[in-house]
Amino acid sequence: MSGSRVARVLAGVAMGMALGLVELAFLCVAWIGRLLPAARPVVEAARRKLMAAERARLSRWLGNEATRQDGGYGFLIARAALGVLSGYGCAAGLFVGGLLLFGGLWDLAWGRMEPVPVNLPGVKIVTTSGVLGLTGGAVLLALVALMALAVGSLERRLADRFLGPGSHELMRRRIAELTATRSGIVKAVDDERRRIERDLHDGVQQRGVALAMLLGRARHNSDAELTAGLITQAYTESRRLLDELRSVAWRIYPTALDELGLRAALAGVAERSSVPVTVHYGLAERPVSEVETALYFVAREAITNAIKHAGARDILVVLTEDERVVGVAVSDDGEGGADPSGGGLSGLARRVLALDGEFTVHSPRGGPTKITATLPKIQPGGSPEATSRAASAAVPGVAAAASRAASGTAEPRTDTFGAEAGSCG
Repeated sequence: MSGSRVARVLAGVAMGMALGLVELAFLCVAWIGRLLPAARPVVEAARRKLMAAERARLSRWLGNEATRQDGGYGFLIARAALGVLSGYGCAAGLFVGGLLLFGGLWDLAWGRMEPVPVNLPGVKIVTTSGVLGLTGGAVLLALVALMALAVGSLERRLADRFLGPGSHELMRRRIAELTATRSGIVKAVDDERRRIERDLHDGVQQRGVALAMLLGRARHNSDAELTAGLITQAYTESRRLLDELRSVAWRIYPTALDELGLRAALAGVAERSSVPVTVHYGLAERPVSEVETALYFVAREAITNAIKHAGARDILVVLTEDERVVGVAVSDDGEGGADPSGGGLSGLARRVLALDGEFTVHSPRGGPTKITATLPKIQPGGSPEATSRAASAAVPGVAAAASRAASGTAEPRTDTFGAEAGSCG
């Protein structure tokens, strides 16, 4: 801590000690004044002025920006007690230390110092009263300064408790939150890459191997009828391969979400669900790209879990908004017991937290289950387009390659929704 910072804290604590006496006197008068209806407005006005003085002192001298406007009488009681007790201790220390320093300087100035023996275990020291007074006074003043700095730290903690965390504490919490969400994003990207690799290996690659084997048999077969049958099988297998590519591309990122919007994308998921899914769309306009994507994946993953694990018979998806936030809530009548730390839900939580949102899972044993995500409409840190490009680049080249492969057919683009909702990873 720099010298100027120490001086500011000491000055702020000294002001707080004097203000503590004022607050103590006010509390004694306010205790009686609040019993009189006519005096209550005067008491309340005086309390607001004291709170304003405290906020100004905390902000200017102790570097604590109160986030709440009023801490109530609880803050004033705690502050008065701290100010009076610390003021008494510091005043007593300053008085005794000042006497010792003055006495030591007086003896040094007039040469009236008397020898003072100091006997320690195994050591015998002979000093003078003047030196002893100066040393004792300096040590006592240093202890008073340390006590004042400790009182300043306690003042900031008290302000955080009653007036909300200060700017430095908010910054520290924000840094910790950003560090955690950054690590979560890296883990989510790695998990997504592993899932894509499994989809390509277990689905697309197997279809490709089967297609290559059929074409190889047809190439080396001299029987025209058998060759025609193999080519027919190869054509059927190529269609399955294209369907698998569309399914993989859809699970990475559905094209309809960009082209048609969130309402149409969720309607497609609901239509292809094996259980009834009702979607209540209450958004006046499309959210920004990254928020829209997060809302979609939260809804789709919740629907997937309800179908695959909870045995749900009915699912309700509700999208709402207000001036600041947009949210989605997915409820089902299944067996419940969803684990928020599971791979799918924890990945969604990381995605939502990375956008400064809130993600909650309420799923008691026996049901029902409700998964809720709330996201701010305005995202910090750049334009929606830049954020969307950064999110798309998280798995470079894979989504684009899969989409190009899947589009190499004459079928309509809407066929990319042919995958069932339960296939979501």
